[in-house]
Amino acid sequence: MKKRTFLALLFIICYLLFENTPLHAQTATRIEQLLEEETVSYQEAALLVLEASGRLEPGNKTRMEDAFGFAMSRGWLPTDTKASSAINLKGLSILIMQAFDIRGGLFYTLFKNPHYAYRTLVYHNIIQGRADPLMHVSGELLLFIVNRAMYLSGME
Repeated sequence: MKKRTFLALLFIICYLLFENTPLHAQTATRIEQLLEEETVSYQEAALLVLEASGRLEPGNKTRMEDAFGFAMSRGWLPTDTKASSAINLKGLSILIMQAFDIRGGLFYTLFKNPHYAYRTLVYHNIIQGRADPLMHVSGELLLFIVNRAMYLSGME
């Protein structure tokens, strides 16, 4: 009887330890792919930002097109945006400000446009170093900025 209980307990422990392994492997693969990219599209950025902010449930059921559509329907991206075009810092800034509910200054509160969102993220030291608002965002820079936004909003 003890052997049977021990085996059942061992099975339950192994199941609990290795239950989420495919999800972690999938996430690591996606991060590696992002790190290798020179420029990130609006839909790739929308998926990462919305999952990191908790607006969308992470996992393989969420597609980039759905995340992009969600962000566009809420007005979190510039209106003339195409899903496959390369995102710049201004476009990423407005998406991050809205998704993470980061409070801005007076002008951002009044106008809620990408220019003031960019300036707010620079002020909060989320965007660091030499940066231009029209600069295209690489995968590495995207991960860095999203990490900083998560830290600022207390979602670490």
